[in-house]
Amino acid sequence: MSGSVDQLEEHRAALTGHCYRMLGSVVDADDAVQETMVRAWRSLDKFDGRSSLRTWLYRIATNVCLDARADRARRARPIEEGPVGTVDDELQTRPRTHWLEPVPDAHALPADIDAAERVVLRQSIRLAFVAALQHLPPKQRAALLLTEVLGWSAAEVADSLSTSVAAINSALQRARATLASRDLDDVRATLPEPQSTLLDRYVTAFEQYDVDRLAALLHEDATLSMPPFTLWLRGPDAIRAWLLGRGAGCRGSRLVPTAACGSPAFAQYRPAPEGGHRAWALIVLDLAGDRIASMTSFLDTETIFPRFGLPLELPA
Repeated sequence: MSGSVDQLEEHRAALTGHCYRMLGSVVDADDAVQETMVRAWRSLDKFDGRSSLRTWLYRIATNVCLDARADRARRARPIEEGPVGTVDDELQTRPRTHWLEPVPDAHALPADIDAAERVVLRQSIRLAFVAALQHLPPKQRAALLLTEVLGWSAAEVADSLSTSVAAINSALQRARATLASRDLDDVRATLPEPQSTLLDRYVTAFEQYDVDRLAALLHEDATLSMPPFTLWLRGPDAIRAWLLGRGAGCRGSRLVPTAACGSPAFAQYRPAPEGGHRAWALIVLDLAGDRIASMTSFLDTETIFPRFGLPLELPA
């Protein structure tokens, strides 16, 4: 029994990435993967070996996600919810279940893949791409991911979703048209490698709270959003004004590097009154060349940090 369980567990990261792309939530993805494992274990004696074990598990996971999507609204980012705000706007929130959530790269990218496949899978969990997927009906989303990310044929997808090849080709056509209407150039471009200097400069400027230097690292159209708040800002001037005004409590923060959604990310800890530092946000950066294109600060640390293996406090 343990050997079979171990065989299933070897595919957990691949399934987590797939379920995250389908659902837009690391919490929902974890739940879906667990349900996939339960269904797979119960049906393991029916696995005939005509496909790989991972492909069989993907089929189960896809249907688990389709069942889950039937009961849930799509997840979004603040920048899709309303017009750009100002530093003086009232702060309004939406529940955690409304927003797209970050996923740890380590949980969503299988270790047993080559470099080329890793690039594709990293791009497929980028926030902008997963957000765009949320605009597709669930079956279109599944068809697109199975063909364009996992490389399945239309016939394989049709068999998995219990429909016809013609229906899958029609779904793919509609899904591609929807994604083409959204600006995904920054997502589909391969991430450039020489970005370590930019990230080092970002960390230094943030921890020293040199807001002028920080603003100088931003693209002219850079955005700042902070789920669960609906407010989002655009441009270095607005972001600088926020950091010097209502966001000034971030002064003295410490940043701990991690990786989320195929992008560089940092756990932000703000100074605690009693000493040390307390978890404040998981910051996910999108980079465009030698500038920062967006900063998304996910503030639900009690939900997110444990999934990244991050402590909620840093000692003094």
